[in-house]
Amino acid sequence: MHSRRDFLQKLTASAITLPFLPKATSLDEFYSKPYDGPVLRVAIMGLGGYGTRVAEAMQSSKMAKLVGVISGTPSKIKDWQSKYKIPEKNCYNYENFDQIKNNADIDAVYVITPNALHHDQVIRVAKAGKHVICEKPMAINAKEGQEMVDACKKANVKLLVGYRMHFEPHTLEIVRMRKAGELGKITFFQGLSGFKIGDPSQWRMNKQLAGGGSMMDIGIYAINGSRYMVGEEPIWVTAQETKTDPQKFKEGVDETITFQLGFPGGAVASCLSSYNINNLDRFFLTGDNGFAELFPATGYGPIKGRTHKGELNQPIVTHQTVQMDEMAAIILQGKQPIVPVDGEEGLKDLKIIDAIYAAVKSGKKENLKL
Repeated sequence: MHSRRDFLQKLTASAITLPFLPKATSLDEFYSKPYDGPVLRVAIMGLGGYGTRVAEAMQSSKMAKLVGVISGTPSKIKDWQSKYKIPEKNCYNYENFDQIKNNADIDAVYVITPNALHHDQVIRVAKAGKHVICEKPMAINAKEGQEMVDACKKANVKLLVGYRMHFEPHTLEIVRMRKAGELGKITFFQGLSGFKIGDPSQWRMNKQLAGGGSMMDIGIYAINGSRYMVGEEPIWVTAQETKTDPQKFKEGVDETITFQLGFPGGAVASCLSSYNINNLDRFFLTGDNGFAELFPATGYGPIKGRTHKGELNQPIVTHQTVQMDEMAAIILQGKQPIVPVDGEEGLKDLKIIDAIYAAVKSGKKENLKL
């Protein structure tokens, strides 16, 4: 049995460098010294496989602390209370978590539930006056995503999306090289994201919960990656769907989609998202003067890469630890990440996903306005 969590299962070791943590030039320096600055107190909503991974990684965070849980499963709440020393007053279920508005010990909620639940849950958290971190995809379509962005703005709370790769050192080195002109004029990006999914009864194979299939789950990495690797927003998309097993992949649950993106500077992207092809996790970026490749590109680690200058030797990081410390700095100190992780960033990906599904149906080029 395989799932995305199996596909991305290798949790990595501590890192050495990181661009944004306050008053530190390296993770070694940051984590070796006492920290007495502000701490983001986080409740996790959704105590499944990835919620567990985030919770474990947060034990090494200095600027973010797990202080609460929200779950529909009482036994999980009890287990987490015991393991992470979470007080009873910081435990909620899906019916009563609006009451976090009265809990001064919780600053933010990390929503890690099935895609179709994000919209209502994020809006409820915002109305309760708490900052929100939402797993990707932020919603199941751009309309819902816009409503989430608007709700958080109205409530004057931050909305961030769980784009852990935006803080990954190999990724950021390629972004740096591209920005510095070391690759020359960018001409092409390839993003391959996929694996063979197992249990057909899991929520990711349920259109009502997932909002789609492989595109919503794993294809979003190639979509998002194309944007921060090329350094522009795409202006058109074309797409084609292949379905070899309609019994397993029901109506509305895409098995494999290939899609192409065009960028204003002339670069093009060729990408693939699949729930039925293994050994796909590769980004390739090329320009007039050089290239960069990540393979694996988005797994939990270790990320590996090379460029026309040789192998990339950036530190190996525990992505979720770095992500939570960086997001704490964004929320508490107004830090500006190199690659955005806010709700507007998530909304752009949703607009592209909407256009990809439209292009599959129409067979035509769909224009994008992000």
